[in-house]
Amino acid sequence: MNYEANMKYGVSSVDPEEAESRQKRRRLLLVVGALVALAVIAMLAYRFFGGSGDQGEQVSQVAIVTVAVPAQEAVTRTANATGSLAARVDMPVGVVGEGGRVVAVHVQPGDWVGANQILATIERSVQAQQITQLEASVQVARADAKLAQNNLDRAKALVSDGFVSRADIDQKTATRDAAVARVNVAVAQLNQMRAQVGRLDIRAPAAGLVLTRSVEPGQVVSGGSGVLFRIARAGEMEMKALLSEDELALLSEGAVARVTPVGMTQSFEGRVWQIAPVIDQTSRQGIVRIAVPYNAALRPGGFANAEIAMERVSAAVLPESAIQSDPKGSYVYVVGKDNKVERRSVKTGAVTTRGIAVVQGLNGSERVVLYAGGFLSPGETVKPRLAKSATDGRAGG
Repeated sequence: MNYEANMKYGVSSVDPEEAESRQKRRRLLLVVGALVALAVIAMLAYRFFGGSGDQGEQVSQVAIVTVAVPAQEAVTRTANATGSLAARVDMPVGVVGEGGRVVAVHVQPGDWVGANQILATIERSVQAQQITQLEASVQVARADAKLAQNNLDRAKALVSDGFVSRADIDQKTATRDAAVARVNVAVAQLNQMRAQVGRLDIRAPAAGLVLTRSVEPGQVVSGGSGVLFRIARAGEMEMKALLSEDELALLSEGAVARVTPVGMTQSFEGRVWQIAPVIDQTSRQGIVRIAVPYNAALRPGGFANAEIAMERVSAAVLPESAIQSDPKGSYVYVVGKDNKVERRSVKTGAVTTRGIAVVQGLNGSERVVLYAGGFLSPGETVKPRLAKSATDGRAGG
């Protein structure tokens, strides 16, 4: 009973003015909430149903796109290829004679040599003695021939006096001829030995750059010793690039190429001097040989990339952002009549520093959307803003 009395007493003790103030605040909050709700509903209704008569609002909803009119221009189509570097004419040099012990090597890799220059010398003491012997044989044969000639001359002087018969003259003539023949034989043998000794000098077959050396002094070499030196004729290098068969069909000898060795930023200009007459049946590729002038940075056996100029075509050049693609192929968006967006299928060609060449699908008079084409739809109305050029996105005034 006391508990209930206390509760009743606590409730009856609340100030009536405070209670009325609380009621007013509650009503005010309800009113504010209702107003906010009405404002939200009005805004939504305006977006969905209202404002149809406000032309300025309609214009603000039209997308602004940057367009350009890409005129037709001459574009060089290029092909990118990879391959290895090598000497254009690689000349292997070995022993052409009987060989022997190497007594001196006169060149090093990287040296320039002239035609017929001695690269290495082989010991020749035995051959030198043989030459001396043959030179003596020649002298003996010449002395015999001279004596035979003198005997023949004296015999001919006595024929008119009847002291020498005609048969004696014929015999002495034959003796003289045999002596002269022995001189020729001795001279030929001497020349042969000298030629053999000359072949003991390992010589450069033509002027060029020494690439490799695989012989040292004291080494015994012979005809079976293999290659002792490799020389690049005139120092000319080449790149053996691999291209697909459709690219080979468009390529011609004399085409300009830029060769860049792997690991370098410097490029070297060369020209295609040979196109493979056959295609590999497995890879469907062929070899293109690009001649490059000598440079110390071009090392045979290294790897390189090449950019080969194949053909010049008339095309429109667009930035990569202007060209879209889907399963149907490549396309661009063109702003046509009444500023409506139209889809135009195109065929792309060479990739240049200024953009991608479009070889089919554009005649050069269309207004092509340069950017944000992925957010547009065919038939959509846009507000075009003309750029200064197809490869410059800045809009003109």
